[in-house]
Amino acid sequence: MELLYPFCDFLQRGALRVIADWKVTGVENVPPGGPLIVVANHLSQTDPSFVGAAIPRRPYFLAKKELFSHPIAGRLIRSYGGHPLNRGGVDIAAYRWAMRLLDHDGTLVLFPEGTRSSGGMRKARDGATHIALNSQASILPVGITGSEAFGSWANVFYPKARIRVNIGRAFTLPHIEGRPNRDVLRSLTDMMMDRVAMLLPPEYRGAYGLPTASGAALTAAVD
Repeated sequence: MELLYPFCDFLQRGALRVIADWKVTGVENVPPGGPLIVVANHLSQTDPSFVGAAIPRRPYFLAKKELFSHPIAGRLIRSYGGHPLNRGGVDIAAYRWAMRLLDHDGTLVLFPEGTRSSGGMRKARDGATHIALNSQASILPVGITGSEAFGSWANVFYPKARIRVNIGRAFTLPHIEGRPNRDVLRSLTDMMMDRVAMLLPPEYRGAYGLPTASGAALTAAVD
């Protein structure tokens, strides 16, 4: 089962090169080592596989716990790098798993919107911000287009869409003394998602069509 991810990744990369209109830009922005949180917009259930094919690091994912209910499918998802997440509330076990992964310089892929949003980005949740603040891991923004045309995982190996993965520059969130309040968390989340939105065509940006005032100010401070 440990060989599942490299085997699937090999098959998908081959299919993308031969069949799909597939293009990745910004690979040079991926840090070669150290803890890394990849944050991306979410159009399709196939997005984790496209992110994995685009970055030259072994990715791991948080996925809704319902996907793990089937004994065979659940084992396959775990072997691929997935870990169950309870989206209905605070999931301490998932948080601790993510922190252990980052403590060992792992690569964690998160979709902060929490669910697919093919009609344009929706406001993100603050979970990724909590993890980023407490780990001080580098954050890598990624914008995905074209994957919304996929209906199921079966299409991962027969991709016929125009798929683009745009990788931005890595950054870290500013250090916050003490426990940040809700407004601070929201500002940091907006800043993070503004960076993802800037990697997308305007029609994909949705709730982040214009940089938020707080997000723009924090982006300027970080830069």
